[in-house]
Amino acid sequence: MTDNSDPANHEHLDESWDTQYRRGVGMILLNEQNQVFVGQRVDNRQDAWQMPQGGINRNETPDQAMLREIQEETGTRNVEIIAKSSKWYRYDLPDALGTKLWGGQYKGQQQIWYLLRFRGEDREINIHTHHPEFRNWKWIDKDDILGLIVPFKKDLYNQVLNDLWPFVLRKNRE
Repeated sequence: MTDNSDPANHEHLDESWDTQYRRGVGMILLNEQNQVFVGQRVDNRQDAWQMPQGGINRNETPDQAMLREIQEETGTRNVEIIAKSSKWYRYDLPDALGTKLWGGQYKGQQQIWYLLRFRGEDREINIHTHHPEFRNWKWIDKDDILGLIVPFKKDLYNQVLNDLWPFVLRKNRE
């Protein structure tokens, strides 16, 4: 699924990056029943959920950022990579959020997405990490995701799920 001409596959991201967008990674984390991990952010009191995601630090590869972020957000790295997107996905923040998040430096995020299989037991998941990002978590069916997330991420999630879910189906046939 990877394309070596894509910047996501380079050791580090190049300096020609569109600086209006924060570099990041996103993760579709699946349990053995192919349900998707979602969490409620601690900084949002709405009933809005999201899949794990986070920024890529300078001198960090997307793979390194994915492992760091999954650990920070779920308390575990007990995952297997099923697939990695071959393109960058982008979303814009609503104007009201754009001035509040990340010091108003970015208008959105551009992300590489991973499809991961959780290889542990639910009791291994610990969202009460050193800097917790979620206040609650659950496993949900793929078809329920778009009804739970904030509106400005719906197009992104729809694209990511459409592009990466065939790898779940292929893995199920193996």
